[in-house]
Amino acid sequence: MDQRKINIAIDGYSSCGKGTLAKAIALALSYVFIDSGAMYRAVTLYLMRHSVNLDDMAQVEQALAQVTVEFDVNDAGASVVLLNGENVEHEIRTIAVASNVSEVAKIQAVRDKLVFLQQQMGAKKGVVMDGRDIGTVVFPDAELKIFMTASVEVRAQRRFSELVAKGDAVTLEEISANLKHRDAVDSSRENSPLTMTSDYRVLDNSEMDRDSQFALAMAWADEVFSLIS
Repeated sequence: MDQRKINIAIDGYSSCGKGTLAKAIALALSYVFIDSGAMYRAVTLYLMRHSVNLDDMAQVEQALAQVTVEFDVNDAGASVVLLNGENVEHEIRTIAVASNVSEVAKIQAVRDKLVFLQQQMGAKKGVVMDGRDIGTVVFPDAELKIFMTASVEVRAQRRFSELVAKGDAVTLEEISANLKHRDAVDSSRENSPLTMTSDYRVLDNSEMDRDSQFALAMAWADEVFSLIS
């Protein structure tokens, strides 16, 4: 495979497995994986902890000035999110944070801060980043853009199984309602809504296993490498 560095943007709906695919691609290509959603979750957690009024932009901007979000690797070799130096990987995955992250993510000041950080991370290429607006806003010139989708029923079951395995007390109905709400907010927000342009490749994984998704994505990457070599 051609070793020239490209950026790969993976966008799509909640609980489509964007992060899982992005991590697998990054590992295969020896690229850097960046979970943009985790960055928004970390900011959401900080604003929740400090009871910041999301309608008060002065409060929000003051809080953002106190926030740093970084990635590290734990003892097991897994990527973890650090909020002001604290490992918050488990806490940002809770339903409480998930229920608020879309509202936080639509705030322009939040997006401006995190998009700036994300663009810095991808300036040297060789990055795989997943989120909602990676190929449209963060890396509009990304050489490979993938848009992931799946039915709400499939996504809800996946998310439910994941949270139950972690010991969280949730119901399938609660998860389904949360996903539908997030889909609506993400797609309709004024700032950087979830959408795709004609240069995206659509991956509907409603009936695909992880190996099939990975094989398809890597085939697309091979196509891109063949065009730039």
